[in-house]
Amino acid sequence: MIRKLSVSLLVLVATVAAMNIVCQAASQTLLTHHVREAVSTGEAKLVGQLPATQTMHFDVVLALRHQPELENFLQELYDPSSPSYKQYVTPKQFAERFGASREDYEALIAFAKASGFKIVGGSFESRDVQFTAPVANINKAFNITMALYQHPTEDRTFFSPDREPTVDLPFQLWHISGLDNYSIPRPALSRIDPQVRRQISQATTGSCPSASFCGSDMRAAYYEGTALTGSGQNLALFELAGTDLADLKTYYQGAKQTQPFTPTLISTGGYSTSCLAADGCDDTEQTIDMTQAMGMAPGLTMLYMYVCGNDSTFSETDCYSAMVTDKAAPLSLQISVSWGWTPADPSTDDPYYEQMAAQGQSIFVAAGDSKHWTENNYPYPSEDANIIAVGGTDLTTTGAGGDWASETGWIDTGGGISPDDIPIPTWQQLSGVITSKNEGSTKYRNGPDVTGNANWTFYVCADQTGVSGCSANEYGGTSFAAPMWAGYLALANEQAVSNGKPAPGFINPAIYPLGLSGGYAAAFHDITSGNNGFPAEVGYDLDSGWGSPNEAGLINALVGSGGGGGPVVSLNPTSINFGKKDVGTTSAAKKVILTNTGNETLNITTIATSAPFALKTVKQTKKVTPCVNGGTVAAGATCEIEVTFSPTEKQAYTGAVTFTDNASPTTQQVSLSGTGK
Repeated sequence: MIRKLSVSLLVLVATVAAMNIVCQAASQTLLTHHVREAVSTGEAKLVGQLPATQTMHFDVVLALRHQPELENFLQELYDPSSPSYKQYVTPKQFAERFGASREDYEALIAFAKASGFKIVGGSFESRDVQFTAPVANINKAFNITMALYQHPTEDRTFFSPDREPTVDLPFQLWHISGLDNYSIPRPALSRIDPQVRRQISQATTGSCPSASFCGSDMRAAYYEGTALTGSGQNLALFELAGTDLADLKTYYQGAKQTQPFTPTLISTGGYSTSCLAADGCDDTEQTIDMTQAMGMAPGLTMLYMYVCGNDSTFSETDCYSAMVTDKAAPLSLQISVSWGWTPADPSTDDPYYEQMAAQGQSIFVAAGDSKHWTENNYPYPSEDANIIAVGGTDLTTTGAGGDWASETGWIDTGGGISPDDIPIPTWQQLSGVITSKNEGSTKYRNGPDVTGNANWTFYVCADQTGVSGCSANEYGGTSFAAPMWAGYLALANEQAVSNGKPAPGFINPAIYPLGLSGGYAAAFHDITSGNNGFPAEVGYDLDSGWGSPNEAGLINALVGSGGGGGPVVSLNPTSINFGKKDVGTTSAAKKVILTNTGNETLNITTIATSAPFALKTVKQTKKVTPCVNGGTVAAGATCEIEVTFSPTEKQAYTGAVTFTDNASPTTQQVSLSGTGK
């Protein structure tokens, strides 16, 4: 009894303290903006106010702490030469290191309770709390007026705050999702016009009815193997409406295939996981996402569909906050997003994308189906620099369930230059990525990063129509390619576990130097024809990125080959001592020979050292091959490099030549020493 009383008193004291914080807090602006330009400029005409008693769903997101430290951590995490390379953190570790403080989280809860909000989701680990509340309470708590406006470009009204929200807390919040529906999300899905259909060749080599492509055909074309199935892996789908799993059964019945398992549906923030045609709900996109992911990785432990919206409202942070923790389901290392929308602030979801990268999660986002990106064709979130943008192609295979034969850029694929002026990421700044031929930007984010079949060549069943109502060669879109890629990464993660290696995680920092190396052709199908407003070219382009996956080649490049094979580096010598050398002079060059004693090609990413040691490339001869950045060394072959020593002070020096590549481990060193005299 005494202990219970003590605990109760502690809770009371903590609650009172939190309430005092709220009462004493000054009104704080948020770190992101929420008001649309059309509202602030008056272009969207005021129609009226939302009813005070109307209930709304919204998600309050707290800010990350130690942002500079996080940026540095992510840079080192994906730098092969760093000791922190791929040393991912768990959701709990991320929360402790970079998440909101416990005090701030509790203060938010106290503020919400005092404001009359009802908690419906979120967690401390995900830095958010999801609520429902009457409009009157929202207006008062956030110092706004929720109003109705006439949409300037669409024949409908939308709701929005009339001004930027402020909150009476002693710290700044990051964002409040769900306060407007100016942008209605739409899937990256396309159904071809029957008149156009007659002018475009249909699939003739698929395994599904009318020779259309099944999801399993993508596995046959892009993986062309049987060893990996995604076993032991979970895959997450981001959806803005629920589904009817009866449609998935119909698909497998029509395809004459056995459904491998039944996916798990997860509601975030109280949104319904049901989507019935009888209720006017369309689950075509959701069913496509499942069939594409399961077709590529039929052996998944589980596919989780996260639902964070419906036909009238959505909160994408509801989905993301659930995906970055293991509260609702085990953490999925591969995530697919097939929806696009235009946010009030394009930085809104970056904290979650950064957390995914920190935790070794790969998120693939469909690049869209309206040709190259513009301000009006929903490039977000595929234009974000922290995700893997997936474009579309027109694929031909050798036959039903057959291998890849050829591929061209799909006429409607998204891609291009960020309309929101998102800065170009470091991995796109590598020399040779952006060229005059591909017409990319050296200032802003370019996309896509990768690609896959998106032509109107698929078999689709949805909306409770039965097998007779399924369609063949009518649907396409980059939303077919994004879940396929997530399934492909599940294969890579399965192999990583088998090899005792870390997950590939955010693959962009790896695939860009890979695309510039001699290992490119083994990892990707380079798409060199097609035009979405930007031409497909040799190497990287804004129509198809680096291309589509080339069997197990990309998997091997990311995590090493299976069965204990792969490239193996042997260095001779393993250390060099230059002895004593006069200050201001340069020693004679000493040779380092690298031998690939493994059974697969070695792809060298970088070779580096630091002053006063320097690298000297040897000349190419019939007997000597120089080791170079971005070079390859065949199994059993060698390459050479030379090192010099130029002391600037009378002291002892130590250093190393560091090779980074696709061997295991990914870095190898030759230790260096010398003394200036």
